[in-house]
Amino acid sequence: MWLLFACGSAFFAGITAILAKVGIRNTDSNVATALRTSVVVVFSWVMVFLTGAQRGVTAIAPVTLLFLVLSGLATGASWVCYFRALQLGDINKVVPIDKSSIVLTVILAFILLGEPISWLNGAALVMIGVGTLMMIEKKKSAGARAKDGRWLIYALLSALFASLTSILGKIGITGIDSNLGTAIRTVVVLIMAWMIVFAQGKQGEIRGIDRRSWLFLALSGVATGLSWLCYYRALQQGPASAVVPIDKLSILVTVAFAWVFMGEKLSKKSAAGLVLIVAGTLLMTV
Repeated sequence: MWLLFACGSAFFAGITAILAKVGIRNTDSNVATALRTSVVVVFSWVMVFLTGAQRGVTAIAPVTLLFLVLSGLATGASWVCYFRALQLGDINKVVPIDKSSIVLTVILAFILLGEPISWLNGAALVMIGVGTLMMIEKKKSAGARAKDGRWLIYALLSALFASLTSILGKIGITGIDSNLGTAIRTVVVLIMAWMIVFAQGKQGEIRGIDRRSWLFLALSGVATGLSWLCYYRALQQGPASAVVPIDKLSILVTVAFAWVFMGEKLSKKSAAGLVLIVAGTLLMTV
């Protein structure tokens, strides 16, 4: 049964980017982030109450809470940049860069936390880095080139903030249930997302969102929540050494759906890069 949940986690994580891409086509990316985060918050707290982790709220130390808030702010910044990058660029380019945050995370963990990097991990990092570079290809049209710089900047910032999220989150979840820590971080993301919307005066745009965008934004949030629920259940029932690699294969789901539903095909170079990313990711989990 754990294998089914692990595959479910990868599937729902993989389709999140596809659903979000459709949902933000005619919607401001910051407004879209705030709306879908509202859905994710519900799922994160469902996980907390399913596991009974809410009892640990009163036991959270001030320092731990501080790092959870900082981690939430980093997560919010990552999501804002990620969905802006999705709005401007191709899924098959944005997602690999976002997934490459694992490279920055390992490097930051080495610098800030003193975690060693083995030769095996080093080789995996090189494979992921090279694979990511191979998947970033410039389009020939002038219009696409005009957008390339912007989507790439947002995608790189998304990966950077995602890495900071992991580092700050690791410090923040010390001594508390991971599901509770995730739920608290998600609330911080929700507050941050709506503050950005109101600061930009874009709350009025919510009324102009068409039904199709509403549907796909909601489905995107639901997919993220279902991915978290499946991942938790898989870890609960199966070995982490098997669950984690399966979950990381969500990039294959994203690429496949981008090809079928959006016509984003991979060149031979990009396909080779994808193979390197997947191989490097699996190697990281050994």
